[in-house]
Parts: sequence; C-alpha cells; structure tokens
Amino acid sequence: MTRTVLESKSKTVVIGFDEPFCVIGERINPTGRKKLAAELEAGDFSTVEKDALEQVACGAMVLDVNAGVVYNSNPNPNETEPPLMRQMIELVQGLVDVPLCIDSSVPGALEAGLAAAEGRPLLNSVTGEEDRLELVLPLVKKYNVPVVAISNDDTGISEDPDVRFDVAKKIVERAADFGIPAHDIVVDPLVMPVGAMATAGQQVFALVRRLREELGVNTTCGASNISFGLPNRHGINAAFLPMAIGAGMTSAIMNPVRPVEMEAINAANFLMNHDPNGGKWINFAKVLDATKEGTPFPEAAAAAMAAGGGRGGRRGGRRRA
Repeated sequence: MTRTVLESKSKTVVIGFDEPFCVIGERINPTGRKKLAAELEAGDFSTVEKDALEQVACGAMVLDVNAGVVYNSNPNPNETEPPLMRQMIELVQGLVDVPLCIDSSVPGALEAGLAAAEGRPLLNSVTGEEDRLELVLPLVKKYNVPVVAISNDDTGISEDPDVRFDVAKKIVERAADFGIPAHDIVVDPLVMPVGAMATAGQQVFALVRRLREELGVNTTCGASNISFGLPNRHGINAAFLPMAIGAGMTSAIMNPVRPVEMEAINAANFLMNHDPNGGKWINFAKVLDATKEGTPFPEAAAAAMAAGGGRGGRRGGRRRA
C-alpha cells in the first residue's frame, strides 16, 4: 500500500490507502481573507495563532501554511514572502505538534519554509510547467519531503480529465528522474466547481480511481472548490468528501472548523473500516452533543481532546536526507 509519511518534531501522520482520511487545515492562508492579510502585513499573528489551535482541536492532522501577502510597501513576493513564511512556520510549529504543509508559488518561500520546518513537511506544490518542475523538484529531493502535484501545466487547467491525468503522470515520471518515489507524490487532480460543470464531481471520482490504480499515488484536493458560487456550500462539501473517500481520495485541504464536514469525514472513516470499533466516531458524537447544548464546535472539540479523545499520532522525529 502507498504510504506518504509526514512528520512534525514529535508526531507522524501517514497518508495512505489503508489510513484514516487526512484532514489538512486550510485556514492559515491570507488569500481571500483581507483581514488576515492586513494583520500579517502589520506583523500581527493573533489570527494565525487562533486558527492553528482551533483547526488542530477540531481534527486537522496537518496544517497548511501560506504566506502570500501582497505588501503595499513592497509588492515583490520574492522578497517579502520568504521571511514571512519562515516566521509563520516557526510560530505555528511552536503552538501545535502536527506536521505542516508549506504552501507557496514562490520557490524562495518554499525553501525558507523547508529550512525552518522541523520534521518532514508536505510541500505545496509543483505543477507540470517545465520551469516549475526544474525549480521545485530539486527542493523536494534536497530536503527529502513529499510534494503536492497539481494537474495543470503551461496550457492551464484542462476541463478534460484525461489531460489532467496525463499531467499528473508526467510529474510522477519527472519526479522519478530526480530519485523521488511515487509514494512521496500526492496528486491534486483539481476539483472544478459543480455549479459551473455538472460532471465535476464525477470527473474527480474517476480521476482519483485512475491515479490510485495506474500510478499508485495518494491524492488530495481543495475540497471547497466543488461548491464555489453555490448556496449552502458546506452541505455540498459534506456530501462530496465521503464520495471522494469512497473513490479512493486519501486527503483534502479543507476547513476543519465546520462540524458538518468533519461529521461526514468521521462517518466515512468508520464506514471504510479506518476507525476500529468506532471509537473516534463515538467521541465525535459527544462533541456534536455538546454543540447542541450551546458549546461552540472548536471549544467542544478542544475539551474532548483534553479529555483524551483527540486524534492520536504516531511519534516521529526529524528525517532529512
């Protein structure tokens, strides 16, 4: 079975076909969050701290960290993003013990995050463009880390799922040229909005099956893309996630602070026999009961974790080439 190993200083998380679905918390990202972007530009990290703690309490197994702030004083991300990424990585890993996902389109920020990270983070991301492959894959090899491979190239994002599969296959093959094994590639087949493309969900489910069967890779996605532009988005996301898990998807970058989506994932883990005896499902049901009595979901989840019902992680250590 394919196993992608991530590590913090003290915890190991495995993304795999026979593992519980890996929830990668998306909240530490200023894209589309004007308030957070303004705070980061001003050197205020209070929301980052809150988001890190809440997401882990609610069940995030990995935290995505993105430092893509456009500074008014200096809009050049090649200069501003690397030091901010380092600062954010150091802050977050000082607060929580889960592995991190270093998220940037700026190679210098990726390397700054890798240099600061303890353990074995996930690198997000590489695409099929030749220049991107030549910049990012050497970093993946140098730091011996797994990487998210996004199925688009210099022609853009294709609506044809066969084209997206071919891009993923190209990235896996190019990674092999650098000595990077397929189990360290986590493919994002790209989720289209179902409101704009009626077959978007069906495309992703078929792609995930092909990626698993033909390339033997783990998969991920930006789960909320499926509901973009639609009302009651969390209901759609909550339906999409178990269907994706049933098709073989093994992780998602998503918002774990939404109880309806976490309920769907916990139920899917139980139904897929990734929750022996339903222990985590029973604990999560207690969390939901507390929310019905008026306790906010993050607080209820944090209390359950403190009482010993949180997600356990394997103990790990620093692993670098």
